[in-house]
Amino acid sequence: MSHIVILLVDLALIIALARILGAAARRLGQPPVIGEVLAGVLVLPLIVTTAPGAALFPSAIRADLSVLANIGVALFMFVVGMELDLGAVRRGGRMAISVAVTSVALPFGFGLLVALVYADQHAPAGARTGFLMFFAVAMAVTAFPVLARILTDRGMHHTTTGSLALVSAAINDVLAWVLLAVAVALSGQGGNPPWLLALSVPYLAVMLGVVRPLLTRIMPADRALSPGSLAVVVGGLLLSAAVTEWIGLHLIFGAFLFGTVMPRNGVRQLVHDRVAELNSVLLLPIFFIAAGLAIDFSALGAGGLGALALILAAAISGKFLGAFAAARLCGAPVRQAAVLGTLMNTRGLTELVVLSIGVQLGLLNQQLYTLMVIMALVTTAMAAPLLSVLQPQRTIDEDLRATAATPVPGRLG
Repeated sequence: MSHIVILLVDLALIIALARILGAAARRLGQPPVIGEVLAGVLVLPLIVTTAPGAALFPSAIRADLSVLANIGVALFMFVVGMELDLGAVRRGGRMAISVAVTSVALPFGFGLLVALVYADQHAPAGARTGFLMFFAVAMAVTAFPVLARILTDRGMHHTTTGSLALVSAAINDVLAWVLLAVAVALSGQGGNPPWLLALSVPYLAVMLGVVRPLLTRIMPADRALSPGSLAVVVGGLLLSAAVTEWIGLHLIFGAFLFGTVMPRNGVRQLVHDRVAELNSVLLLPIFFIAAGLAIDFSALGAGGLGALALILAAAISGKFLGAFAAARLCGAPVRQAAVLGTLMNTRGLTELVVLSIGVQLGLLNQQLYTLMVIMALVTTAMAAPLLSVLQPQRTIDEDLRATAATPVPGRLG
């Protein structure tokens, strides 16, 4: 078969498996992303290792898939940026800010301790500081999009607890991406001259002072989304991603920032829906298979299970205890604090994006990458069953009635 025929067959196979396993995950009460990720990190790699599967995924095809996966990550981060309500972040009350800060700080600290344990064995030569920083940041991530989807599916997004979780996760996102940018800069693995990083300051100024008002003029609230406007948005986000990749950060930061400067009007929702739908059907499943092909399950042997247990313990306890303690100190009941701790443990696709950056920069080897991917899946999959125990439908209904009677400051609309 020709190269293009193999590529088209592979794309069809990837999309079909992602949709099938995503639907299966939903039927089991899990976010669809769990099934879609499993399609990429487990099912398709098993297919690739067989004789017929190996013929479908030669090295040339994998290079094509890698390019498409990076575009998918850029579009995903653009959508994440659009979903981030900076107004809600600024209005976040004392509890939301406290939960966000501690649910970053504590797992970051725990992650740093775990990284110190494995640095001599796994840190790349000359990049020990970057390795320590990156590993700690990877432990501190919360997947805002997956958390929001879980809340919506359970009818919790308009409850007091759900609103607090959304605002806390939004603040967490801002902190985590800033820390990740620092980690990437410290890694020194990009191969670019250090002076290029200084361009991030004028780049940020241009995005906020020029691009944001320009987008507001191009896409006013009372005008339907035209193909031309959509082309400007997609072209702009790809160009922004290219700039941050060039200056030595990573393309995700440019795409994310372009999403945050999008005007918050009716057209914004149309852009969000079109980009998110296309990306979730076509490009993100390709990212999952690209992420899966880097996994080596033999990492679970020769002490790997012990390392996995330590990583899971640090990741889960850091997030849960950080959020729980902050919520309790701010006066939240035990149940609400436990729900917040459970929700902030959701890592999902965002964690996979962060881990893929670590692999690209050479900061994570195959063994640690595999263990961290398993951690991301476990912490995301455990959210739904734990929430069913901590927040059954009866308490959700009670929370909704209480919320209707008493508006929550800083609540997302």
